[in-house]
Amino acid sequence: MQTHNHIEAVIFDWAGTTVDYGCFAPVQVFTEVFTNAGVAPTPQEVRKPMGMLKWDHIRTMLEMPRIKREWIRLYGQAPTDTDADKLYASYEPALLHILTRYADPKPYVVETIKKLRALGIKIGSTTGYTDIMMEIVAPQAAKAGYAPDCWFSPDSCNKKGRPYPYMIFKNMEALQIDSVSKVIKAGDTVADILEGKNAGVFTIGILDGSSVIGLSEAEFEALSEDEKKCAPKTCRTEISGCRSRCGCPRYPRDPGISVITKEQSPASVYKRKCALYADAKNLICQRDVGSGSVIPFCCFARKRIP
Repeated sequence: MQTHNHIEAVIFDWAGTTVDYGCFAPVQVFTEVFTNAGVAPTPQEVRKPMGMLKWDHIRTMLEMPRIKREWIRLYGQAPTDTDADKLYASYEPALLHILTRYADPKPYVVETIKKLRALGIKIGSTTGYTDIMMEIVAPQAAKAGYAPDCWFSPDSCNKKGRPYPYMIFKNMEALQIDSVSKVIKAGDTVADILEGKNAGVFTIGILDGSSVIGLSEAEFEALSEDEKKCAPKTCRTEISGCRSRCGCPRYPRDPGISVITKEQSPASVYKRKCALYADAKNLICQRDVGSGSVIPFCCFARKRIP
């Protein structure tokens, strides 16, 4: 039986999780590329495969029933890998052109990373971007204060991106982590959750600023308090639908678990003695160190944690 008394690394996704609030850079370009090909996708169709390698994302969209029907109507045959290649050939340069505008860290990411490192926790990262894309995003994010200890794209794993677990294992090797029981993976898409699940690590779904919610920061803040509560509830249903280790009820079910936030109670998820919290306002992770005591070691929050 695994023990979970010491977390040594947290591995974050990039767009929608730590940078690019709402994950808009890839969405914008996917929409443009498909529209230019004669099949305008809906926002839901564009976002559903988010987190995958970008070529795989395009191929997955081409197999969606409505898009596939439209493609056959326009071109007289079902979409092929060659069609995906052509769309990707348009997609990559268009994305590279705008990436610098979508590389700023999300609110309180920089502060969160500082708190984690102060506790001796290493910071890794995985992405659906390619190395070429990350060579733009990573330096730009670093200028703004966010620089993980390492990052790996599907290019490092023979193009085997999410939901394969190999990028997580690359991080573990680089960070010298000897057990999946010492790792947490955090991301904002179903593909992120499946990546963590397949690697056997604790997995957290990020909702605030996520691709799943799909709102800009200004759009989210413009919602009423009731609307803000409804949006995460709907998204938690989608995340839990991938059979992740993280279910997301609205409130903690264990009154013995302390919460280090002055805002609304976070959602809670449980795995043996480890409690992980996630909702649209906070990401708080806690680890059990014995005797029922719980030590906070990670938080994204709108208010600073003392």
